Amino acid sequence: MIAMDATDLKILRELWRDGRISNVALAERIGLSPSACLRRVQDLERTGVIRGYRVVTDPERMGRGFAVYVMVGLSSHTKATQEGFERAMAVAPEVVECHNIAGAFEYLLRVESADLAGYKRFHTEVLGTQSHVNAITSYIVMGSSKDERAA
Repeated sequence: MIAMDATDLKILRELWRDGRISNVALAERIGLSPSACLRRVQDLERTGVIRGYRVVTDPERMGRGFAVYVMVGLSSHTKATQEGFERAMAVAPEVVECHNIAGAFEYLLRVESADLAGYKRFHTEVLGTQSHVNAITSYIVMGSSKDERAA
């Protein structure tokens, strides 16, 4: 774990809000000189605290406004089975998150599609074709009061 102080945390909060903020504006918000602020941001990048910057899109406008969390159980728990499942999920465009978890199921997926019919296609044609999948439980997102993945 990297040691961070209150200033580093302020920088990260501002970058979470706006990853495209200029260094000058960021320095002003944090109360640092631009050169000191830039050094801190570069240190956070170099040490891997900041792993990258990305575009946040509106799923609805992208035709992916139907979100489902899916619990997936596997009939076999070998490394090869898990790697095969993970490869299949990595190339499925509907899967935006794939987590190997502990508990009653092996995987938690976040799946986004245009609508229920799109999710049904994914359920049948992607999950349904995985030979070691033996349990699928779907939780349809009705609304999100807090979602910090895409602030």
